[in-house]
Order: sequence, then C-alpha cells, then structure tokens
Amino acid sequence: MGWNKGFTKETHPSVLKISQTMKWKKIDNFRRWRDEMKLNGRIKNTYPLFPKNEFLAELIGVTLGDGHIQKFPRTERIIIAANSKNKGFIDRYALILEFLFNKKPTLMKSKNSNCVRISLYEKNISKRLGIPTGSRKNVVTKLPQWINKDDKLLTSCLRGLYEAEGSFCIHKPTSTYKIFFANKNDSLLSTVHNSVKKLGFNPNRSGTKIQISRKADVYKFKELINFRNYNNIKTH
Repeated sequence: MGWNKGFTKETHPSVLKISQTMKWKKIDNFRRWRDEMKLNGRIKNTYPLFPKNEFLAELIGVTLGDGHIQKFPRTERIIIAANSKNKGFIDRYALILEFLFNKKPTLMKSKNSNCVRISLYEKNISKRLGIPTGSRKNVVTKLPQWINKDDKLLTSCLRGLYEAEGSFCIHKPTSTYKIFFANKNDSLLSTVHNSVKKLGFNPNRSGTKIQISRKADVYKFKELINFRNYNNIKTH
C-alpha cells in the first residue's frame, strides 16, 4: 500500500506539495484516464445548453432565491440550501437537478443547523443557467427573455423563487392572509415584484419584502405557483 493512499491535498501536506509541483510544471497526471472515460461515455465530453422548459425555469428561480454557484479551476458546483425538515423540497429539487444534469446530486446535512445542501459538480453550470458564480448580493438580476415572454415559464420561475425565499401566513382572528417573498438583493426584489404584477396581481413592496395581502389573491397566487405542493412531479 502506498504511503499516500487515502490522503488528499486537503488532508496531507505532502500530497498538497506534490499537487502544487505538478500544477507548476503543468503535468496532468489524470489526462490519459480522463480521455479514456470520455471515450467510454463515463465522463461528459460536451456540455450543451439545457432545454428551455418549466424545470429549467424553476431551477433558475430557486437558485436565484437561495442557491449558489461556486467556481473551481476545472469545474463548478451548484448548491441549493434546504430546510432538513422539508423533505418535499429536498426530493423535488434533487429530482429536477438529476433530470436536467442526468446525474444524481449529493445531499449534505449540516452538523450545526437544520440545513441540507443539495449539490452537484459539473462544468459550465453558470453559463448554462445564466447565473453568475459567487456572491450575488449586489448583482443586477434579470430573468432570461425566454422566461419573461411566456407566462407559464414565468410562473415556474416564480415558484422556484418563492420555494426558496417565500412564506405563507394566516392569522384568522384578525383575518390576515399574506404570501411573502424576502431577499436582500434590491434588483431581485424588483424583478419578482414586476413578474408578480405581470401575472395580474397587485403586490406591495416594503423594505426587503414583497407581499400579497388580499385573501382571494393570496390563495389564487399560492395555487398558481403550487407553493409548497410537492406531489406528482413528472420529468417525462
């Protein structure tokens, strides 16, 4: 057994030094293996654009709401944060990722919080989703035209956004009914506000929140976007 078996550059300083030396000398130790895997179809050789359908629109929405795309030297990683108690959410977006990428995502439970991270590695994720890598706190956010011009796709995108950052509240003693969207990105708030209006509703924007307050509209909008309904997802 070799001395470095089981170690990586993150867990052993000598393995890290070897990795850094090979990088400096531009030695690709896995090139032959990678080429063979591509020929056998076990590693993707091309990364075409995703089909412009309701699942892609919803994935874009949930990623803009509470997702993140990390950039690495040779690949990228998409992460969708989920409440560990919301199994329906986890199952739905794990399935949508698997359908679009044709590979199973990884589910990682946080040790210090009730959070599950649904994640997947692949090249060109940012380019194909049209979402920048890294922090988007102050990034100007616009939905793609193919979503904006189709109300059905816009509804799917809003579903993803509200699933990530939305809430539905009822207080019957005061006859209070509200459905909220909350986010700190001013540009995204404007985008969601305008999109909800485009579908015929009259949302109110206050601070970092957008809300619909009229009881009939609250239920109509909730039903329209299928908010928190995780039954009967079909990917075929």
